[in-house]
Amino acid sequence: MTEKKGNSLERVLAVLGVFTEDRLEWTPEELMEELGYSRPTLYRYLKTLKEAGLLSSMPNAGFTLGPKVVEMDYLLRQSDPLILKGDRHLADLTRRFPCTALLVRWYGNRILCVDSRCSTANPLSSYPRGRPMSMGRGAIARSIIAFLPRRHILPRIEEFFDDLRSTGLGNSVEEIHDSLKRVRRVGYAVAHGEVTPGVVGIAAPVFDSGRSPIASLCVTIAGSLVKEKDIEEIGIQVKAAVDELSQELADNRQGAVETQRLSEA
Repeated sequence: MTEKKGNSLERVLAVLGVFTEDRLEWTPEELMEELGYSRPTLYRYLKTLKEAGLLSSMPNAGFTLGPKVVEMDYLLRQSDPLILKGDRHLADLTRRFPCTALLVRWYGNRILCVDSRCSTANPLSSYPRGRPMSMGRGAIARSIIAFLPRRHILPRIEEFFDDLRSTGLGNSVEEIHDSLKRVRRVGYAVAHGEVTPGVVGIAAPVFDSGRSPIASLCVTIAGSLVKEKDIEEIGIQVKAAVDELSQELADNRQGAVETQRLSEA
């Protein structure tokens, strides 16, 4: 394989990027084959990542992610405004309905749960905290894509076209776009069993001060527990929650800008 291009930081990050749910451990030989790095280059990167605690290894075994990842996760939970301000909304929704309520971050082409609460004994969910989700299926994905500016929606429809079409949104880019426009008018997305069989997902986008969503708030509930009027009521409550949360995040961002401006004055 041809050695990956890019600066040193990008190449180091590429080492971390190969770790997935399907590949939790890599030997140096496998990493060289996957990344195309020379042995001296790879071992230099591995030494740096291991000393930083981002990778761990056992003698005569492969590398896995290291304890620094756990430390950073703890710090994230203490500092992320989405998690800190979103928790009470998750608590409120799980008090109202027998469900799981999730906060899901969007970054790049990934969406993943960063926090959740549950009010059922046996929650039905295929995506626990930290596990990446599909951008082409489910209420969460649609609640984000539908609220993007048009110039960003169409490329994503094209990228995830097969998945979006398979969920019944339409048979062409324009038909799917029309379906997403309807989601946008309602203010939230609904999906029946697209991610987890037998589960209804109801999700709405979370904003801070920008035009594009930064996250989604979703309620998942067993389909056997809800009728259409119940789904509508949950959708209304989810929409109210994200409106309030989005305003809180916008105020928080504006406050941070003002504080920075005063400190520089």
